[in-house]
Order: sequence, then C-alpha cells, then structure tokens
Amino acid sequence: MNKKFPLTGIGSVAIHASGQQNADYAHLTPIYASSTFTFDSALQGSERFAGADKTKIYSRWGNPTFTTAEETIAALETFGISDAGGEPLQVKALLHASGQAAMTTLFLSTLKSGDTVLSHFSLYGGTQELLQKVLAEMGVHTTIIDMRDLNLVEDTLKKDPSIKLVHIETPANPTIQCVDIDAVTKLAKQQGLTVSVDNTFATPYLQQPFKYGVDFVFHSTTKFLNGHGTAIGGVLLGKDLEFMRTRVWKWHALLGGNSNPFDAFLLTQGMKTLELRMERHCENAVKVAEFLSAHPKIAHVNFNGLASHPDHAVTKKQMRHGGALMSYELKGGLDAGRRFIDALQMCVRAVSLGTVDTLISHPATMSHFGLKREERIRYGITDGLIRMSVGIENIADILNDLDNALKA
Repeated sequence: MNKKFPLTGIGSVAIHASGQQNADYAHLTPIYASSTFTFDSALQGSERFAGADKTKIYSRWGNPTFTTAEETIAALETFGISDAGGEPLQVKALLHASGQAAMTTLFLSTLKSGDTVLSHFSLYGGTQELLQKVLAEMGVHTTIIDMRDLNLVEDTLKKDPSIKLVHIETPANPTIQCVDIDAVTKLAKQQGLTVSVDNTFATPYLQQPFKYGVDFVFHSTTKFLNGHGTAIGGVLLGKDLEFMRTRVWKWHALLGGNSNPFDAFLLTQGMKTLELRMERHCENAVKVAEFLSAHPKIAHVNFNGLASHPDHAVTKKQMRHGGALMSYELKGGLDAGRRFIDALQMCVRAVSLGTVDTLISHPATMSHFGLKREERIRYGITDGLIRMSVGIENIADILNDLDNALKA
C-alpha cells in the first residue's frame, strides 16, 4: 500500500487499499475496457511477458481495473495479520468471472487424479456438484464429514493418505453451521496438507482465515463484497506468492475464467462501504433471528449469532459478529413455507445473498435442487427450510413484512 502511515481501520483499508495511480490522475481507477495493451517497443513487450506483472498485456491475463479490486481484497483479508517474521502478511489475489470459476481454479491447480478433498457437509450447492460430479469424473474424490467433530477430522486425516486438500466453508450454506478454522487447520498441517476456506458468508470484515494459517481464501465477490447485486465475480487468494503467480495463475489464464473491467469496477465501489453495510446487516440479523425464534409458527431458526445455536462458541471465537445469513423452518412444512414466501411484500424472492435488500429463497427447490433429496436431508437441508439474507432496510419494515407473511 503506497501510504505514508499505516491505516488503523478496516473501513479505511476498503477505500484506500489499492496503491495504484493511473496516468491521467483520475480520482477512481478507470474502467480499462480494452482487450489488449500496447508496447512502446519490442523490448518492453518481452519484458512484460517475462515479468510477474501481467496486467498490461491482454485482459484475459490481467487488467489494471482487476488489479485495484484484487489489491483491495488482499488488503482486507490480511489487515492486521503478520507473517512468521513479524512483517505484514502478503497474499496474492486473482479476480475471476464468477465464484465457480475461482473455485475451479483452486481445485484444478492443487489436485490431480487420485487425490481426495475433505470437506464439511452442507456446502454451497455449486461447490458440492463441482466436487462430486465434475471433479469425480477426473478421478478426484471427495469425502464429506461433519468437520465440527474434531476427533472425526483427525481420524479421517490419519487414515486416508490420499487427502491433499481440506476445504472449509464456514458459516456453511444454508444451515449456518460453523467449523473451527484454527483447530481444523492445525490438524491438517500436522499431516502436511493444504487448507482452503470459503469466506463468502463472513467477508474479511467478520472473519480472516489467514490468521489461522490457511493456504487459500475464496470468495464469491457477487455477494457481500459487491453488496448491491450488480455484478458476478469470484476471487482466489493465496499466501504462497510464487505458487499463485505461476501454477495458479497459469490455470486461471488457460481456463479463461477472467473477470471483466466493468464488473471489477462495480466490485471496487461496492467494497468501499463494506464495514458500514456489514454492521447494519448483522445488527438487523440479530433482531430478525430473535423475532423468528419467538414466533409460534416457526419450528426452529439456524443463526449462529444466537446463543442457542450449537456453533455459537466457534462463532464468537473466529467472527466479529454472527453475520447476515440464517435459515428457518415453519411448523407447517413445505406448504407453509410456500405460502409465507408468496405473501412477502418487501423482502425479495430471489436466490443469491449479500445484497442491501433482504433476499429469501427455498434451498430444496433452488440453490440445492441438484442434490438428491436423501442427501439434502442428511445435511439438514429439509424440504421446508427457508434461507434468508438479511438486508440493511429499516428493521421495523423487515419485521412487519415477515410478521404479515407468517399470518397469511
């Protein structure tokens, strides 16, 4: 970061992290809508191809607008974290066209046929299908266990030498289960394994996995980082800078999952209000969870910000707040859930999450429709489960809409 003094607040980092200065001194990094970049000479061209900076060659390889977003996310994920030598931790971020593209780069650059991924149940549906359908056909195996059971994690790691990557999604989608990043990473490192964390639900404002020694952090930037539902994107960050600049970058570039300048620009602007938005999201979520927990038509609420949640202690250990996601089931099951969703007047019926407005969806028929029913049920994704991404609207309006819909 090209600043004369270190920034002390993560909100400031979100606004000022990127040290890029553009040639025309624009206040904001421009949208570099160019597929390719020119060279002043043959020598300059060869130097760019030989160098580590690929941002001024071809936009599938990199772009200055991407760089601003990448530098900002890297600064957020490493804010206040030191490396083994006591210096500020350095990580490399690669912006992708989608979260699925970033996840694909992660898996293909770290795994080969015969390897196994160990992960927690109740994963994002796209991640689970990628692992169990696409990668399975390439000879990469997946073992799904309850990673909250640390004895089970340790036993599984010791018994299966084919495990090469431990992939953690916490909080998990849509049951909001939380895995102890620190404890699982320590067990994985005893076996010399690589650890990745999907930090989409928490964001670096609420949770910083690099603090616990993980190797990779992933985000669907479509969600809270962008915050406004205006652009699809994903990012993969890694702390092995050489590995990120060589093998990971090569897979990223050859798979063609690059972002585009306009979406990168929208992401950068969205991140500037991350701290303010997350505080309001989390404040509203607690009030919504308390309201639903006390409502006679609600069977149960999954929200890790409640003391009654089984993973509340882990949440307090590694997260600033419980977050903005929750799921809950009406006592009337699937039919009651459908009536409730149809009766909403302000809350939005939509998949995805992390936007400023409150989004409500039905995982069994939407985000996890690709999974077999018995598999969903085993992971806690029941037929009547409702997922809610609490927005930043006035809390009274959210609660009124929910209350009226529950009466329908």
